[in-house]
Amino acid sequence: QVQLEESGGGLVQPGGSLTLSCAASGSIFSINGMRWFRQAPGKQRELVAARNNGGGTDYADSVKGRFIISRYDAKNTVYLQMNSLKPEDTAVYYCNALGYYKTDSIPKMFDSWGQGTQVTVSS
Repeated sequence: QVQLEESGGGLVQPGGSLTLSCAASGSIFSINGMRWFRQAPGKQRELVAARNNGGGTDYADSVKGRFIISRYDAKNTVYLQMNSLKPEDTAVYYCNALGYYKTDSIPKMFDSWGQGTQVTVSS
């Protein structure tokens, strides 16, 4: 089992900034990719940003130029720096990690999710 825990959510005014963190723990062999999703009330969960071990990144069109995803691989942690926040960014943000965990034979794949952290952008 690999567990993820998000932190850093809260209330921020439009135009403000906020940074989310997500740390993975457990019998990790490797993490090959980490991603941030979000889900607003009445909306489907959507991909916000993703980063793989090669440094490649993907961003939703709605956040390009405003959000930055980064990883501290040595501590199995992913960050989401959010700038110029808009009310439309209000949602529960979830982190996701894909990789392999240790077993008594060979490493096996995992796909783990955090519990989510609330981000509210409002005056």
